Amino acid sequence: MQSHGVSVCVEKLNKSFGSNHVLKDVDLEVLPGETLSIIGPSGTGKSILLRHIIGLETADSGRILINDEPYEKLPRNYRSSMVFQSSALFNSLSVAENIGLWLREHRIYPEPRINEIISEKLAIVGLEGKEDLRTSELSGGMKKRVAIARSLAMEPDLVLYDEPTAELDPVTTDELAETIMAVRSRTSTTTIIVTHDLNFALYLSDRIAMMHQGRIVEIGTPQKIKASENPFVKSFIRTTTKGINGP
Repeated sequence: MQSHGVSVCVEKLNKSFGSNHVLKDVDLEVLPGETLSIIGPSGTGKSILLRHIIGLETADSGRILINDEPYEKLPRNYRSSMVFQSSALFNSLSVAENIGLWLREHRIYPEPRINEIISEKLAIVGLEGKEDLRTSELSGGMKKRVAIARSLAMEPDLVLYDEPTAELDPVTTDELAETIMAVRSRTSTTTIIVTHDLNFALYLSDRIAMMHQGRIVEIGTPQKIKASENPFVKSFIRTTTKGINGP
C-alpha cells in the first residue's frame, strides 16, 4: 500500500440537529498533500464538519468530493483515517496490537510484514521499542502518538485530527506538533486538523480556516490569518493567545 494525498472539496454543506443549524452552506477546498487546520470557538461546527469529511455523518444538503469524486465513486484503495480527541485506543490491547488491528482484520499483509509496519510507524512518532506496553501504561501524549501510528498503518490518503491537543500540557503539545511535522515530512498524506489551539495551528498548517457559527468566515496562510481584519478572527486571536506579534 502507498498513500497519495487527495483533494477535498466541500460544497454548500448544511447540517441540522433538530432546530440547531450546525453547518451553514460550508464551502472548503483542501489541496492534495496540504495540511489545513480548522479553528474557531467551541460549538461552532468544527468537529461535525470533520465527521462529514470522513463519512461518519450525512449532510442535509451539499456535497463532499474527494479527488473530484463523491464517496460512492471513490476507488476501492482510497483510505482515510481519523485520530480522535480521546485517542480511542483499546485498553485490553498492547501498543503493537492497537496499531496492527486494522491490518490484521483486513488481512492486508502476512504477520512478519505487519510487525515491520508497526515498528516503522512507531519510529515515525518517536515510540521505538514501545510495542509491548499496555494502554494503561501510556501518558496522554503517548496515547495520541500511538493513535497517530495506528492511523498511519493504514497508509491513508487523508488523515483527520479532532482536537489533538485536548488535555495535553504545553510541553506535550509541542512534542505532538513535532510528531505531526515528522509525519508530514515522510508522507504525502493530506491532513485536516480541527483545533481550538491557534498557536498549534499556526505552527503546523499550510492554511487555516476560521469557523464561526457554522460558517467558514476566513481562510488563508498563517500569516494572512494573523494579519486578518475580520472581526471574528481578531476576537479569536485576542481571546485565545492574548495577541500575536510579528509577521
